Amino acid sequence: MFKEKPPPEEERRVRANDREYNEKFQYANNCIMTSKYNIITFLPVNLFEQFQEVANTYFLFLLILQLIPQISSLSWFTTIVPLVLVLSITAVKDATDDYFRHKSDNQVNNRQSQVLIHGILQKEKWMNVRVGDIIKLENNQFVAADLLLLSSSEPHGLCYIETAELDGETNMKVRQSLSVTSELGDPNNLAQFDGEVICEPPNNKLDRFCGTLYWRESKYGLSNQNMLLRGCVLRNTESCYGLVIFAGPDTKLMQNSGRTKFKRTSIDRLMNTLVLWIFGFLVCMGVILAIGNAVWEKEVGSLFQSYLPWDPPVDNFLFSAFLAFWSYVIILNTVVPISLYVSVEVIRLGHSYFINWDRRMYCQRRNTPAEARTTTLNEELGQVEYIFSDKTGTLTQNIMTFNKCSINGHAYGEVIDTLGTQPKRGQPLDFSFNPLADPDFCFYDQSLLDSVKLGEPLVHEFFRLLSLCHTVMSEEKSEGELVYKAQSPDEGALVTAARNFGFVFRSRTPSTVTVQELGRPVTYTLLAILDFNNIRKRMSVIVRNPEGKIRLYCKGADTLLFERLHPCNQDLMNVTSDHLNEYAGDGLRTLALAYRDLSEQQWEDWAELLRSAERATDCREDRLAAVYEEVEQDMMLLGATAIEDKLQEGVPETIAILSLANIKIWVLTGDKQETAVNIGYSCKMLTDDMTEVFHISGHTVQSVREDLRRARERMMESARSRDGGKEEGMEGWGEGCSLGNGFGVGGVGGGADWQPQREEKQQGSVPPPRPPSTLLDSIAGEYALVISGHSLAHALEADMEQEFLDTACACKAVICCRVTPLQKALVVELVKKHKKAVTLAIGDGANDVSMIKSAHIGVGISGQEGIQAVLASDYSFSQFRFLQRLLLVHGRWSYLRMCRFLCYFFYKNFAFTMVHFWFGFFCGFSAQTVYDQYFITLYNIVYTSLPVLAMGIFDQDVPEQRSLEYPKLYEPGQLNLLFNKREFFICIAQGIYTSVVLFFVPYGVLSQASRNDGIPLADYQTFAVTVATSLVIVVSVQIALDTGYWTAINHFFVWGSLGAYFTILFAMHSNILFSIFPNQFCFAGSAQNTLGQPVVWLTIALATVVCIVPVLAFRFLKLDLKPQLSDTVRYTQLVRQKKRKPGGRGGRGAGGGEGFGELITSGKNMRLSSLALATFASRHSASWIDTLRKKKQQAAQPGGESSPAAAPTAAPAAPLSTSSSLLGPQEAVAEEAAHTPLGPACSNAVTPTLARSPGGDSTGGWAVNLGAVQEALFGWRGVGARISGASSPGPPPIAEESSLTE
Repeated sequence: MFKEKPPPEEERRVRANDREYNEKFQYANNCIMTSKYNIITFLPVNLFEQFQEVANTYFLFLLILQLIPQISSLSWFTTIVPLVLVLSITAVKDATDDYFRHKSDNQVNNRQSQVLIHGILQKEKWMNVRVGDIIKLENNQFVAADLLLLSSSEPHGLCYIETAELDGETNMKVRQSLSVTSELGDPNNLAQFDGEVICEPPNNKLDRFCGTLYWRESKYGLSNQNMLLRGCVLRNTESCYGLVIFAGPDTKLMQNSGRTKFKRTSIDRLMNTLVLWIFGFLVCMGVILAIGNAVWEKEVGSLFQSYLPWDPPVDNFLFSAFLAFWSYVIILNTVVPISLYVSVEVIRLGHSYFINWDRRMYCQRRNTPAEARTTTLNEELGQVEYIFSDKTGTLTQNIMTFNKCSINGHAYGEVIDTLGTQPKRGQPLDFSFNPLADPDFCFYDQSLLDSVKLGEPLVHEFFRLLSLCHTVMSEEKSEGELVYKAQSPDEGALVTAARNFGFVFRSRTPSTVTVQELGRPVTYTLLAILDFNNIRKRMSVIVRNPEGKIRLYCKGADTLLFERLHPCNQDLMNVTSDHLNEYAGDGLRTLALAYRDLSEQQWEDWAELLRSAERATDCREDRLAAVYEEVEQDMMLLGATAIEDKLQEGVPETIAILSLANIKIWVLTGDKQETAVNIGYSCKMLTDDMTEVFHISGHTVQSVREDLRRARERMMESARSRDGGKEEGMEGWGEGCSLGNGFGVGGVGGGADWQPQREEKQQGSVPPPRPPSTLLDSIAGEYALVISGHSLAHALEADMEQEFLDTACACKAVICCRVTPLQKALVVELVKKHKKAVTLAIGDGANDVSMIKSAHIGVGISGQEGIQAVLASDYSFSQFRFLQRLLLVHGRWSYLRMCRFLCYFFYKNFAFTMVHFWFGFFCGFSAQTVYDQYFITLYNIVYTSLPVLAMGIFDQDVPEQRSLEYPKLYEPGQLNLLFNKREFFICIAQGIYTSVVLFFVPYGVLSQASRNDGIPLADYQTFAVTVATSLVIVVSVQIALDTGYWTAINHFFVWGSLGAYFTILFAMHSNILFSIFPNQFCFAGSAQNTLGQPVVWLTIALATVVCIVPVLAFRFLKLDLKPQLSDTVRYTQLVRQKKRKPGGRGGRGAGGGEGFGELITSGKNMRLSSLALATFASRHSASWIDTLRKKKQQAAQPGGESSPAAAPTAAPAAPLSTSSSLLGPQEAVAEEAAHTPLGPACSNAVTPTLARSPGGDSTGGWAVNLGAVQEALFGWRGVGARISGASSPGPPPIAEESSLTE
């Protein structure tokens, strides 16, 4: 544990079969240890880690104070019991996790491996393998360490491996030993092998290795193709031998298993701040009471010195005050109970299980459930503002099909009907002439097959290139049954296309590729493979055909390939470019194909350059890239391919719903611009209704800056013209303006009495012009931005990043094309840095890992590109469409539940603790407690812990169906409205008010009250029992009011906790406990005597009413004057259910006017129903939500609107469809209504909670019947057809209702 760590390596030297030489470098052995503790270190290390938490340290400090008798008026167990409980629960959890790590480590470390020791193969445990050992592997065995492949039982030193544990890819890959060591197959020869390897130090790059083998006075370059990495499995190879280069923690597998950066939610950060404030508040209260103690002791206490002297060592009033300060710090510490942190973790764990158990996020086809891979970020899922998405495999299926192609300027794939007008698709081509054809392959253009059969040379060359230029492995399970193992779906699709058109790739060796061309087997000599990477974006092979002719075949991105063509290809390149643009416009993935003939001399000269670059010990990759570049010149264009990658199911709907929730989606893809733009239209990110789509494609800093400036100017002009229209058209009280993306400025609704006043104010003082940032914000939703990778590189520079961000964030959709993995991460970091918004990144491939790790929340799609993205993610599932459910249902509920939990938790603890503060003024500031010490200990552990946990785990405001139907319900989380500093102070104020009532009402009543027999009730124990009982009842009633969704568990916990209180209370005041522990339970019979008095119960009832009635009144007024959209949705649910009851008249008011329940169920079109809900919601909530959003997005602007009331609500109306965007998906019925302005005629029809009072002069009051108010306040309990939660199918729909009905 305390072993000195060796210095970092600069290079690694390994000598085969020489342990003594290798040990002097202190290389790590092959024993892995992912566990954190052992039996000896567990207790000290775990406690040390737990006390890193400030709260735990604080409570330990309090415990130490309580052990000092001069300052402690509470027994030590009031703090140590909850502290030990919390530490124990955490320790048991950590120990359990570590036990499974130990178990896994032991299982791996004790695997057997055959190690060559002194010329003899001996079985050794993996943990005993050392660097420099030679190991024998057999078929289907795991590779024990990172090995240099020395020899294999297969010809040419080949072996096949599966890398699923490394990168999730299940296809086989080939590795090859150096030819100089491939003959060392015999253990005796290998025992004599004494080569030395000098290579790079341990690192986490799975696809790269650079080293040199020195043996027999020669040196040989080593690459990743010569390495077998730990975690791989040997397949289809009888045996092989390898030299251990990296062992244990130095292997690339273990280097990649490093800890992911710890992510904290905004609520976590806020909670830490609030806890510090509470500590400060606690100190202030302690100081006030200590000053009171000093004054009391000096002015009053001194009069009793003769018979009530100070306890030693107190000798003056100042020292007494000093001790009183610490005493009150101990007593008042429960304002921040230690159970808060444990409860938060339990709630998060419950939310994570809900995600894991959600059957609607389970993909049956892939047998893949959703998985919450972290428990710390659930509530942040309800606050996402920006989504960064990969395209291929995330928005699309990543299942490729060969769709079209262009060969020598001739396009194939579009089938023209007999009239020559529109394309059609009939029966797929018949490939029965080819016995090796893939039966699942479909193509529809007969002319391409005819060209192949007619023997057109360039068509044959086209498919010959596809059958040779790849890294696909072929496996022939039976005669004629070929199975291709491709590293990417693109390659598999292209090789399969060549196979069906008669050019069948059959097999490969390290030096040959065998193709069956139109039934004739042809073996090509494979001279070199110029592999693909993200920088080159192309791949080439150099082959020699049976006639001895040498040819280079190349396929890659057209932008890079066209730069390397011979000038004579210009005309053909122009035609092919047109075809490529057409294919990209159809959303197809394109590649260009070219070839080059090489003479024997050219090949020899270039091969020498290649060998020199491969032998280089430094900058080998750069040298190889330069050599590749040299030969990939002056090529001849063959044509291009177009592969279709279809959208995943539900992607357009998901993007549309997330956009309505004011979530902006940016697509970051490596595809070309035309393809990405077309996919953008397909998935409804881009629409024809957009004012303009800006394309940023400049190659220089200046051109990119100019493009961004021009885009901003166009948007600002639009905003100015719109503002002008608003000022000219302020007529009619019911008209509203939409700012795009579903935002309404000002509310629609209200009364005729206040609207003219607002108009007068607007006419009297015209606000000054808005600054540009405000103008950009105001036009969000009407523009889109498409930027290419080379332009993005300039836009991300420090002096331009703010311009780019301002322009991009003003657009509804942003698409970044041809971007690298690093650029994806940089874009995410840019938004995180400047927008202070919660970001989510979603992807499915290894190239998305950096983006996923950079975002606040990372989501991995378990798709076709392995599981690296999943392993790096916080949440994973198999379909993009599940994202709407993750955010709008689970994320929103998690945020809502956590906020309600925190509000109630702080409230109940301030109500509990502040009673001591008031009591201090009546007990001579002597640090006497109101409650007995057992009540103080059990209050947060037993009496109030389970009800708030149940609310934090199960609560809902609206059912899941409504969360998806009304995406605007998501906005409060983005604006952090449900728990912030303001809400915190409201909770604190309510808690302090409750403590005042709970102290002074019993104090005032009991000081004058007496029992039935005339004995006064003004004693300490009677007062303590009365206050404690009142407190438990009040907080239980409060959580009943706060709970919006009742389950059997909620009922059991709330009423069970109340029952537990009375049971424990009577038990602790029983004669039995007094007889056993007379010193601890000395107030026998106090509870029975106190609670047997009617005046005590009247006092408790009075205190409860005085505490709860203001809360009811406040909620009534809030529902009446400032209803939330969730209140509106719940009201419509109530109205709908009452409408279904025979004779029900839900939605009718005291004034006899109509509610809008009639409108919803009247058979009128969906748009009017949506409009009714939109007006009710926007009248009081949309405008203030928009105001808050503006305040969040920018600093206060001079002369801007100072309140929601100043928003211009009387502007010309936007289409009803825009107003309805508060609601989510809607049926497109009665389109003519979409352009009808809202006028006074429809105001009564859309008044949600009942008709206005007869005079029409109400200032915004709403007449609501008592049943509606009661159910609004109490979470809609009492409704007969109660929504049963996430699993409830809901009541049957009414035929006349719209899609709002479940």
